[in-house]
Amino acid sequence: MSGWTVLTTYAYARPAWRTWRLLTADLVVAFGCLFATGLAATPFYLTQAPPLSSYWFAGAALSASVIWGRRGAATVALAYGFADITLRLLMDAAVTAATVRGVVLLLLACLAVGYMARVAEQAEERFAQAVTLEARIREREQLARSIHDSVLQVLALVRRRGDEIGGEAAELGRMAGEQEVRLRSLITDGLDSAAAGSSAPGGAPAPATAMDLRDALRRLESVRFSVSAPATPVLLPGYAVAELTAAVAAALDNVDRHCPPQTRAWVLVEDEEHAVTVTVRDDGPGIPPGRLDRARADGRLGVAQSVLGRVRDLGGSTELYSEPGEGTEIEMVVPRDRPLQGFRRGR
Repeated sequence: MSGWTVLTTYAYARPAWRTWRLLTADLVVAFGCLFATGLAATPFYLTQAPPLSSYWFAGAALSASVIWGRRGAATVALAYGFADITLRLLMDAAVTAATVRGVVLLLLACLAVGYMARVAEQAEERFAQAVTLEARIREREQLARSIHDSVLQVLALVRRRGDEIGGEAAELGRMAGEQEVRLRSLITDGLDSAAAGSSAPGGAPAPATAMDLRDALRRLESVRFSVSAPATPVLLPGYAVAELTAAVAAALDNVDRHCPPQTRAWVLVEDEEHAVTVTVRDDGPGIPPGRLDRARADGRLGVAQSVLGRVRDLGGSTELYSEPGEGTEIEMVVPRDRPLQGFRRGR
């Protein structure tokens, strides 16, 4: 019994060995040791206390509840009761009330462990499904941002220029506008339906080389857009710099597209101990109340995905302040201790 205990402790600890074959061998040894009591004890011994092998037998019964579930555990517990009674009859020992109580207690313990094992297995399956689903949502969101930053922008430009030129170009613009609407609807419907079925959490990407955020943002400067940054480098992982720069570019693109031509914008970078804050401020007409909600409902994901979504995936937060006639300010905060949190969950 001692030797088999050491062997099974090692074997059950290895998932590859935790199969019905090992459990069957465990039960054969357990029943064998139970009946071996007849060779090592007298009938009087059985009337004073249960055989030592009956306590040891509980290990095999609980293993059956984990591997075979509640039905298998109940079968093993009842088989133990039958074997114990058979042993007492063969040894001409009395069947006492303690024998029945032992079978009942083993049965209850096996059913409880079997039920909890099944619940744990279902929880693990649902967690794996949730992780897979969220990974798909993240990939779809990143694809939506890429499409918004390229294809949808081109289609919108073709539609506007076609309307301005007129003639055959107007027809081309109309077709481009229809494709833009269809593509926006496809992206929006896919994101909403996927997010509705998601629940929580995945692997982590390989560490990336630190980059200076100032260099990436200064490429966005123009006559209308200016960047103010600290004199010292603002270092972040390369992927975080790329995503944060893309979010700022999307915010400036919204200023360029939706504000009067003379509107100016300022980008301010603040390098703090635990976070990096990037603020985009313009002196445009501001965003009317409810405009962003209507834009998202219409499939326009510029702010929802290209700005807010990117910062959220970096583990940060975004605050938007806007009043009609007073311009718009978008504050993006990315913590240093957990950059790219969304990417960790989604990949």
